[in-house]
Amino acid sequence: MPMDSFYATLPKIRDFGDLSDPSAFAPLPADWHLCCTDIVNSTGLVREGRYKTVNMVGAAVIAAMRNALAGEAFPYVFGGDGASFAVPPHHRATAQSVLGALRSWTEAEYGISLRAAMLPASAIRAKGLDVKVARYAVSDHADFAMFSGGGLAWAEAQMKAGLFAVDPAPQADPPDLAGLSCRWSNTPARHGIILSLVAQPAPGASPQAFARFAAEVLSLAAELEDNGHPVPESGPKLQFPPAGLSIEAQASHGRVPLFLRKIALFFHSSLAGLIFLARRPVGGFDPVHYLSMLRAHSDFRKFDDGLKMTLDCTPAICERIRRHLQQAADTGLVQFGLHEQDAAMVTCIVPSPVEEDHIHFVDGAAGGYTQAAANLAAAFAVKTKDP
Repeated sequence: MPMDSFYATLPKIRDFGDLSDPSAFAPLPADWHLCCTDIVNSTGLVREGRYKTVNMVGAAVIAAMRNALAGEAFPYVFGGDGASFAVPPHHRATAQSVLGALRSWTEAEYGISLRAAMLPASAIRAKGLDVKVARYAVSDHADFAMFSGGGLAWAEAQMKAGLFAVDPAPQADPPDLAGLSCRWSNTPARHGIILSLVAQPAPGASPQAFARFAAEVLSLAAELEDNGHPVPESGPKLQFPPAGLSIEAQASHGRVPLFLRKIALFFHSSLAGLIFLARRPVGGFDPVHYLSMLRAHSDFRKFDDGLKMTLDCTPAICERIRRHLQQAADTGLVQFGLHEQDAAMVTCIVPSPVEEDHIHFVDGAAGGYTQAAANLAAAFAVKTKDP
């Protein structure tokens, strides 16, 4: 099999529960490159109330690469305050160019510092770790990559240490972020809590043991309505003016003056709001069907060198999940972080509103994965200091 067809030919797994089996993942080819990004001081930005902007920048990494590769399938994962992806050798230069442009763009547009790193899969395996990928199909039109093997987490740690860095490219054109959108209002919890969960295998933990643990957590989540999906069947609400209009204008204005882009988005959002309110097809666009696809194409749970979930959770199930995680942590199987909030948010990539290949990234609206990961790191730091 040609190396550049690796991801395109991966089998599409339809049952999320099957992803807890390590055999569902295939090793990334040795000459592929793994790229990762994250925002400097994202927890500080959360405290400032800028988490919608944080999510927008994280999703921008994926939007820019999707546009740069003109729709070619490649594995990527959204992490809240950043994103990671992998590319074959012939796309290495493109990835480096996009990452350099993004680093300069986020600083200039939002005053946010973005880290970025790129390294070959072979460098990860030289450390005794691996990068394995699976492809989870949420429908016939959309799928998400899942990662395992410990290599992605190691690469992110190297990035934060300043290694394998991709330099900013201040002279580059703004990245192409067509399709990136964040106009939906936050979705309140319907069952009490929006729970952000990040669980990773502890150092030395057996992949099989972690797989059994993940399956048990998924069983607990399965007791929730629709597995804890935080987006209701009716979809998120679109209030007016949209909460994320200014953020989206900054992401999409390119070389057009920002105020003109805001005006254009204002009128576009007004029309879209009327269509969604009427809930009747207009031309080739059916708002009811779009909202059902938005829900189906949302990544509220994922394997990202561990298990991450954003759940609409009852207090009782939340407590049971917490106890189960703590028991696994006490036995040295996992490291985990949780964060509770009262709403979820959705950031979207919609190449065309009349096609069905749009995807939607779900996170908690008040810190989400970023705060859960910070809580994990804090708990691990305390544990390593204990005598």
